[in-house]
Amino acid sequence: MMSYSLRKPKRVLSVIALSLGLSLATLPNAYAAFPFLPADNTQQQPSLAPMLETVLPSVVSIKVEGTTQMKNNMPEEFRRFFGYPDNQSRQFSGLGSGVIIDAEKGYIVTNNHVIDNADKITVELNDGREYQAKLIGKDPQSDIALLKIDDAKKLTAIKLADSDKIRVGDYVVAIGNPFGIGQTVTSGIISALARSGLSMNGFENFIQTDASINQGNSGGALVNLNGELVGINTAIIAPSGGNVGIGFAIPSNMVNNLTSQIIEYGEVKRGVLGIKGNELTSDIAKAFDLEVQKGAFVSEVMDDSAAKDAGIKSGDVIISMDGKPVDSFAELRAKIATTGAGRTVKLGLIRDGKEISVEVKLKNGNESNTEAKSLHPALDGAILINGDVKGQKGVLIDSIAKNSPAARLSLQEGDLITGVNKTRINNISDLRKIIDSNPSAIALNIIRGDSRLYLILR
Repeated sequence: MMSYSLRKPKRVLSVIALSLGLSLATLPNAYAAFPFLPADNTQQQPSLAPMLETVLPSVVSIKVEGTTQMKNNMPEEFRRFFGYPDNQSRQFSGLGSGVIIDAEKGYIVTNNHVIDNADKITVELNDGREYQAKLIGKDPQSDIALLKIDDAKKLTAIKLADSDKIRVGDYVVAIGNPFGIGQTVTSGIISALARSGLSMNGFENFIQTDASINQGNSGGALVNLNGELVGINTAIIAPSGGNVGIGFAIPSNMVNNLTSQIIEYGEVKRGVLGIKGNELTSDIAKAFDLEVQKGAFVSEVMDDSAAKDAGIKSGDVIISMDGKPVDSFAELRAKIATTGAGRTVKLGLIRDGKEISVEVKLKNGNESNTEAKSLHPALDGAILINGDVKGQKGVLIDSIAKNSPAARLSLQEGDLITGVNKTRINNISDLRKIIDSNPSAIALNIIRGDSRLYLILR
């Protein structure tokens, strides 16, 4: 679980007193606040249990083990004199949560920071069964990772809600494995939407909630009262290291976009609009005589970009995407980046005081890659991207770590894998499907410069 500290004066006693007063004042109307509860307290006691009985089996606990490299900051001349290594390895273990999104194929979504650098990933189901999981793909910039467990029977997948339809004030329930104590349920409301500016150096478009989220909840579910997934719990603000009622979740629509791309292509195909801009402030709105106060202000349109092709101009204010409001530039950036290259979106604009709409076919940001060890242990150390060399599509070896299994296999940077055995492949997804079918032999058909060769995976 990521946490962020904010140092501000706190008035704990006054807050507690206010909360208590509000609770006592509104107690008689508590039943009316929940539409699914009985109208009066003479009937069966209100409970979330019926909903949770269907949802809890879809949330899993995750244990990871791995090795990370610790950089030695000692000056090089001293390292050589005393014989210290440049870097040292350190073993680590960690805990987190995940959510089953496809019961038939065993797909589980979690946070990238939960499984980052893990050599071993163990998934524990709600009923206590344990399985070793394989990393299918990840997107560090949005903090999403997709895992897969094989040969697991009677799994329960969660239903996904349309996160664009949730509202501030909606009741939600957080489910996860805080501090490794076991599956735990907490409740709260949606506190804010499209939250950004947390300095996570990625795409930020978070749901904020006051449902209690702690370390170990990362990757767990945030669900509505229908038991549908509205977000993946990701981060908290924790001045003292514990929960203070400010938690953040990645919206389910963003999660669905990213995992769908990983499943289809083996990677995230980053969508790019091709603009520069910033938030629409009151000063900008006044300078351009705009009546709107929220949106993404376009300061520059890049040449040869999707925005340029669609006719977007500097000075435009983007206020909606596919009919859903856009409140900030950060929200637009996150939605565009996770929608996927090649897809067409409809943007609502304000130009010269008039509202217009344009359709934009997003271009490929070409930033994504896949760790090859998620496909086969013999490929560990190689980074793969979908490539096209002289009109020949395939899987390109983007980089190779020295002395890695992939290097010992004689793979080289710039190699283009165009087939497996006698089957042609065009992308990482094709390669993954063939390897996942467990063929008796795996022979990679490779183009290296002007030569063709086969390398056998063992």
